Amino acid sequence: MSVIAAVGSAVPDHRYPQAEITEALGVTVLGEAHLDRLPVMRRLHTSSQVATRHLALPLERYADLGGFTASNDVFIEVGLDLAERSVRRALDAAGLVPEDVDLVMSVSVTGVAAPSLDARLVARLGLRPDVKRLPVFGLGCVAGAAGVARVHDYLLGHPDDVAVLVSVELCSLTLQADDRSMANLVASGLFGDGAAAVVMTGTGRAAGGSPDDGRPRPRVVDTRSRMYPGTDRVMGWDIGTTGFKIVLDQSVPDVVESYLREDVEKFLADHGLTVADIGTWVAHPGGPKVLEAVQRSLDLPEGALSLTWDSLAAVGNLSSASVLQVLEATMRERRPEPGSAGLLLAMGPGFCAELVLLSW
Repeated sequence: MSVIAAVGSAVPDHRYPQAEITEALGVTVLGEAHLDRLPVMRRLHTSSQVATRHLALPLERYADLGGFTASNDVFIEVGLDLAERSVRRALDAAGLVPEDVDLVMSVSVTGVAAPSLDARLVARLGLRPDVKRLPVFGLGCVAGAAGVARVHDYLLGHPDDVAVLVSVELCSLTLQADDRSMANLVASGLFGDGAAAVVMTGTGRAAGGSPDDGRPRPRVVDTRSRMYPGTDRVMGWDIGTTGFKIVLDQSVPDVVESYLREDVEKFLADHGLTVADIGTWVAHPGGPKVLEAVQRSLDLPEGALSLTWDSLAAVGNLSSASVLQVLEATMRERRPEPGSAGLLLAMGPGFCAELVLLSW
């Protein structure tokens, strides 16, 4: 097993109530000629159950992002700052320093950079010049869970190492001003900006701090990946000259209800567990309908996903960073019984799911 030593997160300073964002983006997305659809946009934004969001730029800047080149430049500038802040917080919480890190994996689906963000972090953080790096693009919302799983795979073969997963998602910078599709109207009210970092250690390498410092440190027991056939247009991007255009089909909750229960049951059964044995759920906040589908399909008790719902309301859907921020809140606010089981899960483009079995 590998150990999740700590999680750190960061969000941009520009924070706005959902209603203010809706009114500001209404003209930008719909255009003056289509403001008759503003009530529809308001209804969709309200139904997202997002109360506030943090944005990479001041709200007034979104009226003209200046094209894909300009918005991607902002992604690199702001994203690098958020990545640095989240990694430093996670390392501090783990009682480790940048020189301890042997691998850094970066995940994102809202901007591109070469050198990648992880490469740019080496000098900013003071990582060793021989640090291993792995930038990953395209996993989308599932990348937080998948990143934990792939770092776990690495640590199985390198049990004395320290690894860092860092997720940076600036969803607001993908705003498409000329896209009046229902998918874009929904996305403009659901997704926010933020970053998160997870410090993980192999079983041969202990994190800093004392065993009684009050921070639960779950171990990753096993992982499971699942791809669903014929669902490649359920979620993702159409990438063109204006950047990232959202693909978001209304069938996402149906896919969840069709497959998730069986996948979770089979995965847990391999470890002699059932759904009822899971005491801690760390789920990605995909949106109200998706969360309701997760709750129904797994028949979860009241309050099982309360931290996920809280995250959705406070910051919106941060794509891959969201489930990591929920994990951070879980480690901060929950005190699971030692040895009890937890499940971290997320879904994303593919359409796919990633399950991570935890032991607290």
